[in-house]
Formats: sequence, structure tokens, C-alpha cells
Amino acid sequence: MSIPQSTAPGGVSPRESLLDRMGLPRPLLWGFVGLMIFMIGDGVETNILAPYLTGEHGFSIPLAGTLVTVYGVAVAVAAFLSASLSDLWGPRKVMLIGAATWIVFEVLFLGVALNSSSTALVFITYGLRGFGYPFFAYGFLVWISATANAKRLAVAIGWFYVAFSAGLPTLGALTASASIDLFGLGYYQTLWLSLALVVIGAAVALIGVKEKTGRAPLVDNPEQVWQTMSFGLRLLVTNRKAMMVMLTRTINSVPTYGMAIFFPALFVDRFGWSVGQFLILTTVIYAVNIPFNLVFGALGDKLGWSKTVVWFGAVLCAISMLSLYLVPAWAVDNGLDFAYGLTLLCGAVFGIGLAGFVPLSAIAVSLAPQNPGAAMASYNLGIGAAVFAGPLLVALLYNLLGAAGMVYLFAALYLVAALMSHSLRGTQPRAEAAPLSEAAQRA
Repeated sequence: MSIPQSTAPGGVSPRESLLDRMGLPRPLLWGFVGLMIFMIGDGVETNILAPYLTGEHGFSIPLAGTLVTVYGVAVAVAAFLSASLSDLWGPRKVMLIGAATWIVFEVLFLGVALNSSSTALVFITYGLRGFGYPFFAYGFLVWISATANAKRLAVAIGWFYVAFSAGLPTLGALTASASIDLFGLGYYQTLWLSLALVVIGAAVALIGVKEKTGRAPLVDNPEQVWQTMSFGLRLLVTNRKAMMVMLTRTINSVPTYGMAIFFPALFVDRFGWSVGQFLILTTVIYAVNIPFNLVFGALGDKLGWSKTVVWFGAVLCAISMLSLYLVPAWAVDNGLDFAYGLTLLCGAVFGIGLAGFVPLSAIAVSLAPQNPGAAMASYNLGIGAAVFAGPLLVALLYNLLGAAGMVYLFAALYLVAALMSHSLRGTQPRAEAAPLSEAAQRA
């Protein structure tokens, strides 16, 4: 199914509403709201799970990293499949499966596994829950890609990341901090709160969105299951730019998931701060990130998708990633009273840099515009790969490199992403839409 095109010069229909002019697909409005609530619930645990398991269940930092790595493998597989399955079944059905998976296995994780003292059961239930949020969130991302105005696609996807990042981990971290510090709930009770938020978010999105495109298959031949499912994989193997998109998207989020494993301990042991202060840092990073998702979506449409990712995404993230360790270490060692404030400032810059990667998803769709779900498969695989790659790097290298070494490694990865992003020039529709489409069809 092709992405709808504008019917008026300049990409603006005379009957467009204010939301349409803002690049926010009006029929999907409640989907954005539901997604945000769902991801708040999912994000509650991001920065408290490791300290909970290490403090109350005897996990080491590498073992906690291994658990999140297993979870991340499931996320990666689900993220890749969510796009092709959305083509086959329709995004709404994929979202419904994702919500049900998240809820069922979270109940088993909290109600059975954590109370059984069985490490194997913890790994199984938490790992299988990893199939949940990618189906829900990235199914909705395909829905957006299939219905948004093509010339405002980066902005529409920017709105997706506003909702996604507002929940995971921005308001999720803030909710966890409020639950623990203001209301005195423990880690375990806070994890049950996350389940309630996921249920509410799923209900809002699945009941509230009435748009019909996403309720049916997005391809004309859904009976050809293998051809549809394998298209994204074939595109990834045969199209070098699709591979670059996947790897760049992985690097984009690797530090986010890696930091969640060792930064809480770094804050307590090295800087003398609290886990709550790390949660506040996380909130600042992604609160600042939210509006800049829109800024860089719009800027990418005008300045260039690749150029925006290179300079405002990868390069800025490399610099600010280093600052998140070097600045507080220097400030604390010199006894500066405003050390924590400087750290929050560095976090804000890092959040801006993360938003610079937003046009990457528009690049992915441009590689095969007739199959938006399959085209997003490589991009989604990159997102999911980061969920396990970040914790895996910590599990494998933390004892060898320490916190400082991990930060240097993450910064170096961002510089690699800058080089790969530079190779993605010429993917915007005005430049090479027809040739790219033909190449993708041949793939």
C-alpha cells in the first residue's frame, strides 16, 4: 500500500485542520495519547529494575544486564516482525497482540516469578514480555507511516516520538520517582503501578482510534505470507542503505539502555548522589527531547534528513555523552556545589541530540514506499537491537572498562553512526524517490 500523497501544491490540502498542518494525523490522535500512557507504564521500570534486582533479589550488575539483554532479544525480534505483521494483519491487530502479551507476562513476572526465587522463571517471564511493547508501539508507527502526508512524514513520525519519549522514559522515570520518593511505595509496588498504566494506555489507543486503514492488511496480497514477511529481511540484505539505517538506529539508543544498568550505581558510588537523582536526570533528558523530536522532524524535511541525523544527532550525542561522565566527575572532584546542576544541563543537551535521529525513520520508509511496514522492519530491528545491545555491552565489558570506559565506548559508537548517516544522503522523495522505489521493488 502506498503512502497517501498530498492533493494540493506544497503538500497542504485546503480542507486540512490545524492538526493536519502541524503534521499530526488527526484520525490517529487517540492513538498518540494511548501510546504515551502505555509507554509511561513501560518506562516506569527502566531505571528501577536493576537496583531492585540487585538490592532485593541478589542479582549482580552483570546478571541484571544479562536479564535485560534477554528481554532485548525478544524486543528486537518483535520490533522486526511488528512491521511485516502490520502489513499482513493490519497495525491495529498487531497492537492488540502486543498489549495482551505485555499484560499477561507482566502479571506472571510480578505475581509468580519474583515471588518464586527462581532466576530461570524471572528470565522466562520477563524475556517473553519483551514481545509486548514493540508490537504495540511499532505497530502504531507503521499505522502512522501508512496514513500520514508523505511530505510531512518526518514531522508525523516526530509526533510518534513525542508520545513515545514522553512515556519511555521521561514520565515513566518521573512516575517511578514520585511513587518511591513522594508516596513511599517500594520498587515492587511501583512495578504494579506500571501494569495499571499499560492497561489504561492500551484501552485508550485501541478503543479511541477509528481510522480504517490500520484495521486491515496494508498490502494487496496478505495471503503471500512468506513474501511479505521476508521483504524487510531481503531489503536489509540487498540494500546497503537499509543496513545503515538499522545500525545507526541501534547506536541511537544503545546508551539509553546501557546507562540504565550502571548509571544508578555510578551516581551512588562515584558521585555520592541517589538513584532518585538519576531518575530526575533521565526525566530531564527526555523532557527536553520531546519538543526537539518535532523540531528536528521539521528541520530534517527542510535541511535534509541525512544532514540532520549526522550533525544534530550523532555528533551532538557523542559530545554530550562524554559530558555526562566527565563534567560531573570533574565537578564532584573539585567540590563544586552546582555539580548536579551541570549534570542536568549535560543531560538536556544529550536529549536534544537523541532527537536529531528522528529523520532516520523517514529515510527507512523512503527505501520502499510501496511497502511501508516492511520498509520499517529494518528500522524497527535497529530499535529492538539497542534494547539488548546496550545491556549486553555492559554485561560483557563493565568489569573490564568500568563506568568511564563504557561512556567512552558509547561516544565512539555515535561517531561511527555519524559516518554511516552521511552515507544516507539522497533518500528524500524530492531527490531520488522513483529510483529508490524501483530498486526496493527489485529487492
